[in-house]
Amino acid sequence: MKFQRHLNKLRWLVLTMVFAMLILLPYIYVYQTFLESHAYDLLADSEKQLYDIMEALTQPFVGSDPENELDAIKGTTWSGNFFGFMISDPLAGLGQFAAGLSLHPPLLMAILIPVLLTLLFGRFYCGWICPAIFLYELNTNIRMMLKRMGLRVGSKGINLNLKYYVLAFGVLLSGFFGTVFFASIYPPAIIGRELFYAIALGGFGSGLVFFILTLLFDLLVARRGFCRYLCPGGALYSLLGRYRVLRIQRIVAECNDCAKCNAVCELGLDPLNDGFGQECNNCTACIAICPTDALEFKFQIKDVAAQGPGHLGKKYLYPSAEDQAAQVE
Repeated sequence: MKFQRHLNKLRWLVLTMVFAMLILLPYIYVYQTFLESHAYDLLADSEKQLYDIMEALTQPFVGSDPENELDAIKGTTWSGNFFGFMISDPLAGLGQFAAGLSLHPPLLMAILIPVLLTLLFGRFYCGWICPAIFLYELNTNIRMMLKRMGLRVGSKGINLNLKYYVLAFGVLLSGFFGTVFFASIYPPAIIGRELFYAIALGGFGSGLVFFILTLLFDLLVARRGFCRYLCPGGALYSLLGRYRVLRIQRIVAECNDCAKCNAVCELGLDPLNDGFGQECNNCTACIAICPTDALEFKFQIKDVAAQGPGHLGKKYLYPSAEDQAAQVE
């Protein structure tokens, strides 16, 4: 379906909106503190300017009680309130369970929607919502620019299972110390927290240093290295979405073996040979770049087995003697 090749544009719009919201929410918090003080005349000129801007932005969405009505959306992509619904990252729920060694019904309800969506759509959070992905993909552009300049960038291959060990180790540490260890190393949690620190409190935390290190890791060690090899959230979403209902599939009859899908895949997967697996985050980059529309979403719980060369490619149209002999066998 040709419309699917435009889904990557929609994905970028969603990522941009999520990141913009994470920037806006701390400003709303500051605006609410101004409202609660009832002391506009005592504000500094810069604070009055911020007050006026936020009043103009929020006025169409609030009534007579903006101080409380603006609480409709609070928090970050780690955990927050969305028009009365508490929604939390499943990793936050897992970490809290490990730290407290108990199940809290409100927390279970908060992670229910993300878990169900992951069971349906797989690791979609990583491709469509995670605010770190917004920055990591921009970081990929820097990586490409450095390569064009002749500078060396990291392309080391690391065991994909490493992130599952990070997930397990994080659960053990959370249980041992009684604290949610993942909040310290999980980029979506770090970004929301650091943006709040910077905008509402005028400073930064140690999480900013850690996140910058992940960007450098991507540039100097491995392409999208943190997401592929170290992210505990990516590990959890991959496990939950292993048997997802919606997945990308190659239409072998339309494939010309150009391999552009493999080149554009940020997670280093192998769409050309039907190698998607549980790591795929349904980002649609491969669908967008395919010149023959040979990749599309299908409703099925398992990937198809390797289908061989594309029927529009040279290897299929003009097979070598060895390929012909293999087909006969």
